[in-house]
Amino acid sequence: MVRPNEEVEALLHEYADLIAITGGEAFKARAYEKAARAIGGYPADVSHLDVAGLKEIPGVGKSIAEKVVEYFRTGHVTVVEERRAEIPAGVRQLITIPTLGPRKAMALYEDLHISSVGELADAIKAEKLRDLKGFGEKTEENILHGIALMQQAGGRILLSTAMEAAEDIVAELSRITGCEHCAYAGSLRRMKETIGDIDILVAARRAAPFMDALTDLPSTAEVIAHGEKKTSIRTVKGVQVDLRVVRPDAWGAGMQYFTGSKAHNIRTRTIAVHLGLKLSEYGLFETEGGKRVASRSEDEVYARLGLPWIPPALREDRGEIEAGLRGELPEVVTERDIRGDLHTHTDLTDGLTPLEDMVAAAAQRGYAYYAVTDHAPNLYMQRMTDEKILAQREQVRSLDGEHHGMRLLHGTELNIGPEGEVDWPDEFLQGFDLCVAAVHSHFNLGRKAMTRRFVRACENPHVNIIGHPTTRLLGKRPGIDADLDEVFAACARTGTALEVDAQPDRLDLGDEDILRARSHGAKFAIDTDAHSIPQLACLRYGIGTAQRGWLTPDDVINTWPLRRLRRFLRKDRAG
Repeated sequence: MVRPNEEVEALLHEYADLIAITGGEAFKARAYEKAARAIGGYPADVSHLDVAGLKEIPGVGKSIAEKVVEYFRTGHVTVVEERRAEIPAGVRQLITIPTLGPRKAMALYEDLHISSVGELADAIKAEKLRDLKGFGEKTEENILHGIALMQQAGGRILLSTAMEAAEDIVAELSRITGCEHCAYAGSLRRMKETIGDIDILVAARRAAPFMDALTDLPSTAEVIAHGEKKTSIRTVKGVQVDLRVVRPDAWGAGMQYFTGSKAHNIRTRTIAVHLGLKLSEYGLFETEGGKRVASRSEDEVYARLGLPWIPPALREDRGEIEAGLRGELPEVVTERDIRGDLHTHTDLTDGLTPLEDMVAAAAQRGYAYYAVTDHAPNLYMQRMTDEKILAQREQVRSLDGEHHGMRLLHGTELNIGPEGEVDWPDEFLQGFDLCVAAVHSHFNLGRKAMTRRFVRACENPHVNIIGHPTTRLLGKRPGIDADLDEVFAACARTGTALEVDAQPDRLDLGDEDILRARSHGAKFAIDTDAHSIPQLACLRYGIGTAQRGWLTPDDVINTWPLRRLRRFLRKDRAG
């Protein structure tokens, strides 16, 4: 089930877009966007709050609070419905294209009567946009690129969206009498960054109660197929869920079969054949005679194939079979290994939560240390000043060790400029415990210039971590064009860590880039880039991505004891 906070967040974001499309005041649209983010990141369930309680959330005034209360009371908001009625559905579809804003979408509809993505693509090919005010050849290129991103994403959803839906369904099915095991499998269990559909597996002696229960869930919008061995539904969010029920004594074989990528499963079945065995979702059988030799647990199945248990995130046929046969499979990093988060924000800049509350929430996660890294002044919209950051430093120092002994690090997220320059001079940067540096603009520099930009940032003795290195936003913005191997080598040479940003729409670095960077000897930091308390829990997605990149605790600097971490953060300044 979607959190009530997220429902309201989506509604207010939509209303902000509707205001922009219909020519409303820009400041009003921004106010609704800010309130949407604040409510989405608020830790408590907003459906239980009245107007007064909602107004306690930063950025939520009386008018917005009243609309939220109306939504939970009636299921809709009158002014939103009225704005929707003013705008054709096709225009609302157009604004989902990355790079195409609300005003341009409305102009396309009014001037050229374009109301679908297909019509827009045809109009660009016919060069019909070039005579419109505010449009040109570059705009056409950007829009086509946005359409390509949409099509590339297809029907796939973010890992976090799939995870929330899967965990809700697993919880519901686990309550049914006769359920011995229930879990998600497939690409979701392998923690791929986007998911096509969700595979759920149940171990039980009778399948019918589970098949019926899935079709009757409140989140089920459509029943695609309903059978004894498999039932498929589509949720109200448009996600396909496939449920299979296996006998309890075949649970391990079923999980192995329905988790592995196709390539991984082909390899394991080939090994089975060479051993005179046959592997299926029902078990591992002797080819002659059909005797079942393994099926109850994945460990049992892999062991009979001469392999150790292989972590799900590694099951992509990227060398895990060979490493397992050699006894060299890595002990990949887990969430339990993480000692602290090194990239987080507060309401001093674009975060939603005061420093004290973020620190308290981090301490509840059992961290040994925690870094606050608000934006530096070169992101002008954040309005950071020397005085503000120094006042925050005093506050951080006063809270150091106050929550279960958790140590606090005062840092900042620097902006990497086009020439590789960063905010603040060297003497000012010396006062920080650590500096994350990231690209936030000028994404289209040429390959050589972009590479030089990153290398220069790595060579800065005060830059400790390159944040969300490729700048990608899944389904919205591609990664930058740079010689990443040169960047990764520079990180290894200078003692600069590469971030695995755990925000579900980033997961940056991605797994394939992690594998390349690791081969250069680079180190990594798995951070949440949290802007609110709930986002601290996004760590799990960064961990999954790191596992897919074969990272071990020794590769990840925020698994290290604080003393070792501090030595790394000194870079070559210690010499």
